[in-house]
Amino acid sequence: MITKTQRAELIAAACDARSKAYAPYSNYRVGAALLAEDGRIFTGVNVENASYGLAICAERTAVFKMVSEGIQNFQAIAICTENAGSPCGACRQVMVEFAGDVPVYLVDADGNGRDATLYALLPDHFGPEHLT
Repeated sequence: MITKTQRAELIAAACDARSKAYAPYSNYRVGAALLAEDGRIFTGVNVENASYGLAICAERTAVFKMVSEGIQNFQAIAICTENAGSPCGACRQVMVEFAGDVPVYLVDADGNGRDATLYALLPDHFGPEHLT
């Protein structure tokens, strides 16, 4: 269970991270912050590239940073965009790999938006449990 304080910290971290995004082509800056199972917060930003297909989303950056630090599960994620946009399908699939039906906080730069769950964003998901 995520506390109100943890939710607020995630949203603040995601919105702060957003300012570091590298988005010279789309100008759509995204920041993400996830609460790992060990209590640490990992942030990520979108990083675009002149060769568009080589860009990476903020959500995947945060997940990959978490995994590179030895953690393989998270409890919640906040995503901050200019308009509380929802994560792309690739990010949803990557998040499912490392979390269950966790809270997803979709907010704009002012912290306003909506709460969802990962399974609501990716219904009928395919995860590691389907390979056993």
